Amino acid sequence: MAQRGIGWLNEIFHARFREIMLHAAVRENLFCPVYCLMPDHIHFIWMGLNKDSDQKTAIKFVREHLALALHPYRFQHQAHDHVLREEERKRNAFAKICFYILANPVRAGLIKESETWPFCGAIIPGYPKMHPSEENYWPLFWKLYRQNCQLDASKRKLPPRCS
Repeated sequence: MAQRGIGWLNEIFHARFREIMLHAAVRENLFCPVYCLMPDHIHFIWMGLNKDSDQKTAIKFVREHLALALHPYRFQHQAHDHVLREEERKRNAFAKICFYILANPVRAGLIKESETWPFCGAIIPGYPKMHPSEENYWPLFWKLYRQNCQLDASKRKLPPRCS
């Protein structure tokens, strides 16, 4: 958020965020295995499912359509994007990044480790109740990813890495 603005995070915004993320995921053929809304910023991961999946277009869509829900707050001018390196895309390394995102509220002192932060989850089109904290989430996630990921997804032109 611009100037790390706080006061916008609530159940209504969370529902609107999920709705807009779902539309972006379907439009750009993406999965969001984890997201975490913090009081002053947002973390999420998108995974493209085919060579035409476009995370840049998706984030533009999300920012545009969430602007009204954020008012009077606004997104910072330039988001901090990070394209995962090849080694970060391997299953165990990828899982570590996902768990790091989900642990943000614990590190910030907002919840204890045993609690579930109410403003986190996943966006997998067709599976509204899937949640990364559930015991069987990851096996189901990877099954759905394999079923939906087209063979040409590895030929996707990735955006340039930020240094």
